[in-house]
Amino acid sequence: MISLGLGILTFLTAVPFILVCIIAFTDSESIQRNGYRLLPEKWSLAAFQAIFEEGAIFSAFGTTIFITIIGTVIGVFLMSTFAYTLSRKTYAYRGFLSRYSLIPMLFSGGMIGNYIVVVNVLGLRNSIWALILPLCMSTFSIMVLKTFYQMSVPEALIESAYIDGASEWLIYFKIVLPLSLPGIATIALFLTLGYWNDWFSALLYTDNNQLVPLQYLLMKMENNIEFIANNAGKMGMTQTGALPTETIKMAVVVVATLPILIAYPFFQKYFIGGLTVGAVKE
Repeated sequence: MISLGLGILTFLTAVPFILVCIIAFTDSESIQRNGYRLLPEKWSLAAFQAIFEEGAIFSAFGTTIFITIIGTVIGVFLMSTFAYTLSRKTYAYRGFLSRYSLIPMLFSGGMIGNYIVVVNVLGLRNSIWALILPLCMSTFSIMVLKTFYQMSVPEALIESAYIDGASEWLIYFKIVLPLSLPGIATIALFLTLGYWNDWFSALLYTDNNQLVPLQYLLMKMENNIEFIANNAGKMGMTQTGALPTETIKMAVVVVATLPILIAYPFFQKYFIGGLTVGAVKE
C-alpha cells in the first residue's frame, strides 16, 4: 500500500513536465482553438524548429557545457579542500577561517558590490571566467562537506597515515576523497544545476555573443518572439499566427531541462548518500 501511494505521488510530480512536453509538441493553432489538452488535435515540431533555426543555440550549448564542466571541477576542488582544512581539529586557523567563511552566508555586498568587484577589480567583463568564478564557492556547500568529513572519515585512519609518513596531499587524494564520494557528488550536483541554470551572470558581465550561455539565449529568444507577437500590428506584420508563441515557451523548458534530467540518475545514488550523512549511526 505504501509502495502504491509513493508510486502515485511520483507520477503526480512528473505530470507537470509531461504536460510541458505535450504542449511543446502541440501545433500552435490547435492550442489557440482548443486550449491545452493531453491529446492534442495536431502535433507539430514548429516550436523546436524556431529554436534550433537560431544558429547561435549550438554555440550557446557549447558555452554552457564548458562553463558547467569547468566551473563544477574548480568549485568541487576549492570547496572540498577548504572544507577538509576546516574539518581538521589540529589546524591552527580553523576557528578564524570557519567564522570568516560564514560572513558571505549571513551578509551580502549586494549586486552593485559584486559587479564592481568582478568588473572593475578583477577585470573579468566579457570574459568566460566572469560566468564561472562568481558561482564556484558556496558557504553552504563548504559546511555540508565539512560535516561530511567529520562524520565519515575516521580520525584514526588519518593519524595512521601520518605515522606511515604520508603527506597532507597524499592523505587527501588517496584516503579522504575515496571515502567522500557521496558528499563530493552532492556538491557537484548543486554546482552543475547552478551553472546550467545561470543566466543572470551573462546579463551582468558580458555583451559578447560568443559567450552567451544557453539559458540566457533561450530567454532572449522567448522575449523576442513574444515581443513580435504582441506588437505585430504596429510593425505592419499580418501573419502572426505562424509564430508558436505559446508552444515555444514550453519547448524552451524542455530544451533547458532535458540534459539535466538525463544526467541526474548518474548522481542519484551519491546524492542520496550525501544528504543522509549522519542520519543513521551505528
